[in-house]
Amino acid sequence: MTLTIYLKRLTSYALISVLLILAGCSSSNDRYKLSDDVAPQKPLSVSHVEDAHPRYEPFSRSGNRDYTLRGKDYKIVKETKGFTQTGYASWYGKKFHGHLTSNGEVYDMYSMSAAHKTLPIPSYVRVTNTDNGKTVIVRVNDRGPFHEGRIIDLSYAAAYKLGVYQAGTAPVKVEYITTPKTKVDQAYSKDEYLIQVAAISNKNKAETLAKQLGQTYSAPYSVVTQNKINRIMLGPWKDQDAANAALLKLQSSGYQTAFMKHQTRK
Repeated sequence: MTLTIYLKRLTSYALISVLLILAGCSSSNDRYKLSDDVAPQKPLSVSHVEDAHPRYEPFSRSGNRDYTLRGKDYKIVKETKGFTQTGYASWYGKKFHGHLTSNGEVYDMYSMSAAHKTLPIPSYVRVTNTDNGKTVIVRVNDRGPFHEGRIIDLSYAAAYKLGVYQAGTAPVKVEYITTPKTKVDQAYSKDEYLIQVAAISNKNKAETLAKQLGQTYSAPYSVVTQNKINRIMLGPWKDQDAANAALLKLQSSGYQTAFMKHQTRK
């Protein structure tokens, strides 16, 4: 081997090593694919997405401990009855879509959910945009926002319906919704998870698609008709991880507005 060929190979090996190191650094720097948060590339209609339906849920095993972040201490609210708060709302979207929330659920920017720094998880709150008077009900299942002056981070769907997305941020009032047990001695309830895949007006098409999806995902299926809108449902699943996996597969297969509904079975 001549000296010239040897030097060329040595240079190539060194360049490859540097590129591999840089690739490793960039891939491990952040678990999110996007460095900045953005809305969906093709904004979809969220008019069919209903407000969250408040109901009693036991607090999650994760996400409910006092914590410290960036040198600041946060204590979870113990006395929630009558809790109200005013400040600014922001929203979070595609950057976090499909990643786990603080209580282990998959964040879905098309669901009516929110993040709050100190309310118990899960919680239901009424959020009112004090600029335009619009109101939504969301389910708190995540922590945030950690920007000064902001009190709640809304999902893309909730922010769009409230008019927060269009403005970026907006002044809001947050009111905790108390959901007591119906019976003090009620039996332990079991969690179940449903997925609303889509909502269409043609009932025959809805039933055909529901059957196809049920077979594809080996899951129970149904069509719920209300106000001439046919909602295609999959589930319920008893296992949250299995429901999360199905939701992610659906969203990656073209059903981007599919979202999960949590319910308790007595």
